[in-house]
Amino acid sequence: MTKLELEKSQRRLLLTGAALAVLATIIWSGNFIVARGVIHNIPPIALAFFRWLAASLLILPLAWKQIAVEWPIVRRNFFYFFWTALTGVSLFNTFVYIAGHYSPAINLALIGTTSSPVMAIILARIFLKEKVTLLRFSGLALCITGILYLLSAGSLQRLIALEFGKGDAWVLLGALAFAIYNILVRKKPGGISAQNFLFTIFTFGTLMLLPAWLYESTYSAPIEWNGYLISVVLYLGLGTSVIAFLCWNAAIARLGAARTALFGNLIPIFSSLEALWLLNEKITMIHITSGLMVVGGLVIANLPLRKGR
Repeated sequence: MTKLELEKSQRRLLLTGAALAVLATIIWSGNFIVARGVIHNIPPIALAFFRWLAASLLILPLAWKQIAVEWPIVRRNFFYFFWTALTGVSLFNTFVYIAGHYSPAINLALIGTTSSPVMAIILARIFLKEKVTLLRFSGLALCITGILYLLSAGSLQRLIALEFGKGDAWVLLGALAFAIYNILVRKKPGGISAQNFLFTIFTFGTLMLLPAWLYESTYSAPIEWNGYLISVVLYLGLGTSVIAFLCWNAAIARLGAARTALFGNLIPIFSSLEALWLLNEKITMIHITSGLMVVGGLVIANLPLRKGR
């Protein structure tokens, strides 16, 4: 392969990875709307449990042929799959759904999806030795500034005396869990198909949520199932779980954990528009300014992607 052909191939790889990451963020943006929109219909752990149960069942036909063949890989790497499922499935979205009871959808999206890439870059540098260029560091700093601007509502005094609300704390814990998941996906064992990888972590994650859901059901009101709630669970199971995770993991394989995580900063834009449209939430100048700062940080941090190797 000539140098020109190699450059074209690498450019296609990067552009495909970017397109997959953007598609995943478009689908995921609805997750924060759902987290806020169904708080009176279903408890948070139940929502997470039924989402991942649906996702496991929906992806089963795609992974069926590989399950028995690739089981030795899963058995040999049991603890890897355990931690990947715990962070990316059991904890991340459950924390977001709990946060949805205390914070508006716009805040969930802005805080959760802009802090996770920051954590992912730091973790990727520590554990994967991924290079942090000056541009990426500058973009990272601008993203952090945007997050702090949102949390402080633009007030220096509030920033100095900053105290996280209950919802903010839960969503930050979720962001940390997803940042760890991004790192773990980069170390995925060889020989396992994308479909079986997701089936395994979805199933493990669902089983880990089972005790928490059983406990929650002892003190929560019974769920009144209807067509709307079933459609929400199916949307979460098929769209935000199966399709979005396939796209996201494929993007990580092409772009790397840290660079892919930065695309998560696009979610607040889509989520904010959806929250304005569906939940009648207010978008203030603080949301707009912090969002622009975060997007600016994303663009700066990904300039090497466009100039490429």
